[in-house]
Amino acid sequence: MHDTAPTAAHRETSRWLAGPLPTNSVIQTILSRSAAKYYDSTATLSDDQIRDLVRIGTSAPTSFHLQNWRFIAVRSSEAKARLLPIAWNQPAITEAAVTFIIIGQLADASTVPERLAPVVEAGIMSAHLVPEWEGPARGLYDNHPQRQRDEAVRSATFGAAAIIYAARSLGLGSTPMIGFDAEAVHREFSLADDEIPVMLLTVGPERPGNWPQKPRLPVADVLHFA
Repeated sequence: MHDTAPTAAHRETSRWLAGPLPTNSVIQTILSRSAAKYYDSTATLSDDQIRDLVRIGTSAPTSFHLQNWRFIAVRSSEAKARLLPIAWNQPAITEAAVTFIIIGQLADASTVPERLAPVVEAGIMSAHLVPEWEGPARGLYDNHPQRQRDEAVRSATFGAAAIIYAARSLGLGSTPMIGFDAEAVHREFSLADDEIPVMLLTVGPERPGNWPQKPRLPVADVLHFA
């Protein structure tokens, strides 16, 4: 017969999961975020506010420091009018202060030395380590188009998530959206051959009527200890 008595570690884990979550400003930002449907269509964001959001977004992790992403801030009336019909005519496109086209670039290991040059210059890593990063990156991505694409989507998603939570911390709503014609967006906004429009992300001051964060599945349903 197996001993099924809980260990001390299991008892502590159960106590922590059953009790109140630890809290700080970062955790509260994450837990209070919800997808915004209704935006204040009279509100705008300045160039500097948009730059700040993207700067925070680019602090997200990328494989081998590739930083294989790009962001198009659609905020002029003309650009919104171009995006609206190829984004399923979703009202948030025109009502939000800005819609970011979150772009992932196919992972290209040949860019590793260029990406790491500022890291070396800043004294964070030694120059002799650069080839030790480039070699494995080439082994991972060269001649592996699916991995290149996977990394593009991964990096762009990390960047978008950082913008989402930064926006929330600044009192702004946001909504990631996959309802759009990717080929049309690629064509209309002149993306490069190695670029993928991963998602749209509307951001702006909200107006009343948005839901709070919806309940999630219990942790016990999605977490397995191995």
